[in-house]
Amino acid sequence: MEIAILAGGDSSEHQISIKSGIEIQKWLNEAGFRSHLVSIRGQEWFVKNGEEKIPFNKEDFSYRNGERTIRMDYAWNTIHGTPGENGLLQGCLDMRKLPYNCSGVLSSAMTFDKYVTKTYLRQFGIMTAEAELVHQDRPYDMEAILENVGLPCFIKPNKGGSSFGTTKVTQADKMKAAINLAFKEDPEVIIESYVKGREVTCGLMKTRKRALIFPLTEIISKTDFFTYEAKYEGLSDEITPAEIDEDLAKKCLQLASDIYDHTRCRGIVRVDFIIRGNQVYFLELNTIPGMSKESIVPQQIRAMGMKEADVLKEVIEDTMD
Repeated sequence: MEIAILAGGDSSEHQISIKSGIEIQKWLNEAGFRSHLVSIRGQEWFVKNGEEKIPFNKEDFSYRNGERTIRMDYAWNTIHGTPGENGLLQGCLDMRKLPYNCSGVLSSAMTFDKYVTKTYLRQFGIMTAEAELVHQDRPYDMEAILENVGLPCFIKPNKGGSSFGTTKVTQADKMKAAINLAFKEDPEVIIESYVKGREVTCGLMKTRKRALIFPLTEIISKTDFFTYEAKYEGLSDEITPAEIDEDLAKKCLQLASDIYDHTRCRGIVRVDFIIRGNQVYFLELNTIPGMSKESIVPQQIRAMGMKEADVLKEVIEDTMD
């Protein structure tokens, strides 16, 4: 079976996605599949062969390798941000009837929007920090926002990841600059109350045969919050399994499973939480979690005593039928 690993994308996370794609290719090869890393940016899709960039035909998902045309049987989407995490690519794959590894159009479009996801999950009794949404082309009332969310608060792109454009604000006079920074990533910005507590994250996947809820990881950042540098440049400690109370751990695992079902996820996802006292607050849902050497989900898979190649193979087998 020929598998296209779709990586890159049009967001600031382009290079992080490529790193994930490189690791995924190793694991897919280990699992016995033939895989091809397809780099995507805008209308440019190509497979790299040494220094050569071979154009990839997105109309029929094929490319020419010498005299041979290689046509894909399956797509492994590892694009963070648009078009891979927001449902656009999923729609393209659905129209071509090409099976793929991740959540579908509706789930991806909804969960990529942080504000919509928070609002939707509240109806199920899931706690999440107070938040306000501001739009780049509409006026907003800073005083009313501060009255609701308070200080400190987090200001971040409503649709984005890897902490690009994210600021922890402790002073009211720094709000506007932080909002403008976030607007560079997305025309919608979410302003969220700061919930002081322990940050944990849970990777999981479900197939028709079973659910795999990976061990919790606690993130202890050496910076003021879990910044890009903390995530990818070693400025955090990631403890797997998290050293927290057993009942709290079970609560987080169950909540992650419930959120997966509520949002109609498929494949491997990661759910982030803040624990304050005995309360668990939903933070974010990542339907295309990082799979690079620095990423958390591969750590959790290994902590569970499993191999990444076996987990990826199980996802593919489940989504092929």
